[in-house]
Amino acid sequence: MGSATTQARTATAEALASTSGVDLDVARELFAAVGAVSGSAQLSGALSDSSVPPAARAGLVSAVFGSSYRTQTVSLLSSAAQQRWSNAGEFVEGLEELAVQATSVAESADIESELFAFSRTVASNGELELALGGRLGDASAKSALVSKLLGGRTSAGTELIVSSLVGLARGRRVRALLRRAERIVADQRSRIVATVYTAVPLNTDQQTRLQNALSARYGSAITLNTVIDTSVLGGLRVQVADDVIDASVSARLADLRQRIAG
Repeated sequence: MGSATTQARTATAEALASTSGVDLDVARELFAAVGAVSGSAQLSGALSDSSVPPAARAGLVSAVFGSSYRTQTVSLLSSAAQQRWSNAGEFVEGLEELAVQATSVAESADIESELFAFSRTVASNGELELALGGRLGDASAKSALVSKLLGGRTSAGTELIVSSLVGLARGRRVRALLRRAERIVADQRSRIVATVYTAVPLNTDQQTRLQNALSARYGSAITLNTVIDTSVLGGLRVQVADDVIDASVSARLADLRQRIAG
């Protein structure tokens, strides 16, 4: 990712933070705009062309989306288009990130945990992953499948993110898209996601103590995603980004075996 894109993402996130009245309808329109822009090389190229004055790019946004989208949506799209992006592909990804962030703003539910739970479901079901992520198949049909699977079982925000990303996969793996969305939501809410591998479920008191300990270590609020893994045997293995804290019985046994082997 180029430095121009990094700065553009920051500016776009700041624009979202200063925009009032962002709800799920705005988020839904932003995802629809991602589909329109990603589906037109001409449009994505024109909106991300740094040789074109920012005001002209904003004018193009108004011309394309102004008559059918809400004021907040057009304002956010215009803000993104006026930034300097490294290339058209990163501009499209930036819009997609903006749509996920807007959903997080509009939805108070624990989207991170819901996204994680669905990604685990996808990971454990090869047929489902193929149905959602295969290159063949109609995007609207895939989104409809997500709605059938999640309708009434998760928040509206989570359903919107998953169905939209599946419909806009553009050849990307569904699990990777869900993990990215989870990280975007966590970052937007100033949280860190910790994946905990344990042989048995943690009770409420154990979860609270672990969250407090990790929060003190990393200096941020922590979202726990728990994976039941019988190979852990006992204890815990915690992963935060690339940082792994392994206090599992299996790790201690492996270390003991290594010491004995010399």
